[in-house]
Amino acid sequence: MSSTINLDDIPRPVWIGMMIVGFIIFWPIGLLILGYMIWSGKMMCGRRRDWQGFKARSGFGSTGNSAFDAYREETLKRLDEEAREFRDFVDRLRFAKDKEEFDRFMTERRAAASGATSG
Repeated sequence: MSSTINLDDIPRPVWIGMMIVGFIIFWPIGLLILGYMIWSGKMMCGRRRDWQGFKARSGFGSTGNSAFDAYREETLKRLDEEAREFRDFVDRLRFAKDKEEFDRFMTERRAAASGATSG
């Protein structure tokens, strides 16, 4: 028989009681217990999140509704494509502006050089 205590087996009301007693005895103890309760999910009213289901790309896991999940994925793909197209558009605008400035510089340089040689 194992004599180890699993912290997840302690009910939430006991944790709340320990937190209150911790605040009464020495406030940092109560603060530590509160921090642990928030970090461990004990303060979520019995609902635990499925952290393994989270996707790295979107930051959200499955909602349990496959139609919504498919819609969300399609929308995210469309937004990614639009963002890529916008970046390409801005890059083309910047290139056109840079080319115009460079062409103007070269024209002025040539004009200055031809004016200096003819004068």
